[in-house]
Order: sequence, then structure tokens, then C-alpha cells
Amino acid sequence: MTADQQKIVDDFTHLVNMTPTELERWLDTEGSHHAGQSDTGGETKGHESGRRIVTLLRTNSSDYTDDDFAHMKRVRGYINRHLAQRPSGDVTDTTWRYSLMNWGHDPLK
Repeated sequence: MTADQQKIVDDFTHLVNMTPTELERWLDTEGSHHAGQSDTGGETKGHESGRRIVTLLRTNSSDYTDDDFAHMKRVRGYINRHLAQRPSGDVTDTTWRYSLMNWGHDPLK
């Protein structure tokens, strides 16, 4: 693994603070299906990403592909951008939080 790839993995594992099981449980909820954007009116981009994140979390780092590193970079970018847009007040039951959770980050953890 190159130094750049290791940095991507380190950032990803730092920002994705939900376990695979926690994320799977969340993705099975009604709230997860309604948070985020969809190009086709079906599954949201975040929900689809969440399913991929579960797989990545269960993959041995020596088996990561270039596509895996690219997705981890996408996750890192999304979470960082979204965290910068934190709304004021209690975020417990907000679309903002639910969208982040679809990407594997629970801001209340």
C-alpha cells in the first residue's frame, strides 16, 4: 500500500465511526431510505454508499482495489463537507444526521 493509499484508509477509518453492524441496522430503517438525493427516484446515493462502506469495513486492507480507494476518498470528501454544514440546535432527528449516517458517520457518537 502506498503512503497516499494509507492516508486515505486512515482518514476513512477515522471518519466512518459506525461499525458494519451498526451501519447495516441503520440502513434497514425507514429514516435511512429518505435521507439524501437520488438521480432516479430510487435508492439514494448515500444509502448505496452505505452498503458499499459495510463491505469495505469487512474487507482486509490488503485486498482493497483502486475502486475501493476511490470510494473511500469520496466518503471522506462527503463527510467532511457535510460536517462543515452542521445546523444549529439539536441534530438528533434531522435529515442532516441521517444523511451522514448513510455514509457511516454518526455525529452524535
